[in-house]
Amino acid sequence: MGKQNIEKYSKGYALIKMMVGFWHNNVFYRKVIVLGRDNINPDDHLIFAPNHQNALMDALAVLFTQKGQLIFLTRADIFKKKAIARILYYLKMLPVYRIRDGFRSVVGNDEIFDKTIDVIRHKNGLVILPEGNHAGYRRLRQLKKGICRVAFQAEEASDFNLNIKIIPVGIEFTHYTRYRQVLTVIYGKPIEVSEYHESYKNNPEIALNELRSRLSSEMKKIIVHIDSEEDYEAIDELRTIINGRYSDKTRFPKLFRDRMLIQKMNRLKISDFTLYKKICSLSLDVKHKADELKINYRLLSKKKHPVVLLLTVALGLIATFPLFLYGNIFNMIFLETANLQSLKIKDVQFRSSMKFGISMALILVLTPVILALMLILIPTWWVAILAFFSLPLSGIFAWIFYLLFLRVKGGFRIRNYFRSNNSEYFKLKDNYNELVSLIATL
Repeated sequence: MGKQNIEKYSKGYALIKMMVGFWHNNVFYRKVIVLGRDNINPDDHLIFAPNHQNALMDALAVLFTQKGQLIFLTRADIFKKKAIARILYYLKMLPVYRIRDGFRSVVGNDEIFDKTIDVIRHKNGLVILPEGNHAGYRRLRQLKKGICRVAFQAEEASDFNLNIKIIPVGIEFTHYTRYRQVLTVIYGKPIEVSEYHESYKNNPEIALNELRSRLSSEMKKIIVHIDSEEDYEAIDELRTIINGRYSDKTRFPKLFRDRMLIQKMNRLKISDFTLYKKICSLSLDVKHKADELKINYRLLSKKKHPVVLLLTVALGLIATFPLFLYGNIFNMIFLETANLQSLKIKDVQFRSSMKFGISMALILVLTPVILALMLILIPTWWVAILAFFSLPLSGIFAWIFYLLFLRVKGGFRIRNYFRSNNSEYFKLKDNYNELVSLIATL
C-alpha cells in the first residue's frame, strides 16, 4: 500500500492498529475517556479537526478512539527520505507542503489535493490538525485556512454534492509527558460545509474566514481554553489544585470541570478584578510552596493522615517489595528505557511521542526474545508461559506500589511538619484552604 491507493483498506495496517492501539489505550494511558461518538455518522464524508498540543499523541488520540482507517495530513519535511516516506504512506499519512519547504515543493500539493478528494469520497475520514503545529499550552491558537480550503475545494470538485462535515475534536491530557495519565477525547457536533456553499461561490476568501471562525468557536467549546497569557500559569495550576481529584471521572470528566472553572474566573476578572488577582496569586503561592515542601495536592486536601493507616500500608509495601522488584523488570525494560531516551529531546511536547514510540518498538522487538528465553531457561513450558504473562501484570503492580509508596512517604512527611510545628507548612495549608474556600463561593 502506497500513496496511490492509500484510501484502500489494508489488513496489515488493521493488525498494526489493533496491536499499537492496545498499548496506547490500556498501558500507556491508564484511562481513555471518549465522548461525542454519537456526533459521528460513518456514512458521511468527514474531516476531523483536533486541537494540537502534544505532537504525535494528538493524532494517535483520534486514531485509537475511532474505527476504520483514517488518513492524516502532516508536514512534508518528514517525507524527504524515500524509505521513511514509504512507511508513512503505509501508516496512512499524506504530506502537506509549505512555502518553507521550497516554492517548487508546494506544487506537490496539487497531487495531494487530488488524493484527499479520493479519501473523502471513499469515506475514510480525513484528519487535519488546523493549528498547523503543536504548542504545549492549553488554549486554541489561530487556525490555518488549509482545512477550510481542502473542504471547499473538495466540494467544488464534486459539484458541491459531497455534503462534507467537519468534526471538531477536543483532546486533553492530565499531563503531557508522564506515563499512565488520563486522556480525554471529545467529538463535537459536526459543521456542515454546505452552509457556506453560497458564500464560497460569491467570495471564496470570505467563506474561508467564516468557516474558520465557526470551527474555532466550536473547538473552543470542547477543549480547555485558557485565553489569558498574563495569568496562564496561575489558572492552569488552579485546574489541578481544584479538579485534580476528578481526573478519572467519566460521567462528568475533569475537562468539563476545568472549563467551568475557567469560565468562572473569566467572569470574575470582569466583576471583581481584585478577588481574581488574589485567587491567581494564591494559586501560584500554593504551587511553589507545595513543590518546595514536596507535598502533592491530594495529600494537602486530606484532613488527617492516620499513623495506623500509614504503618499498615508501609508494612504491606515491605511484604510485597520482592514483587515490586520483579515488576520493575518490565517497567525498566520497556518504560524507563524509553523515558531516559525521551529526556534528550529538547522539544518537551515531543517527549511523550518519543516515549510511546520507543516503548512500543521495544515491546515488538523484545517480547518474543523474552518469551524464548523463558522457555529455554524454565524447564516446564506452562510455568514459563505463566512467568511471561506475569511480567506486564507485575509491572502494573509495581506502578501501584510506587504510588502507594509516595502516599505513605508524603503522609509521614506531613505528620513530621505538623509535629515540628513547621510554619511554612501551616502557611501552605492556610493558603490552600483559603483558595478552595474562595473557589467554592464563585
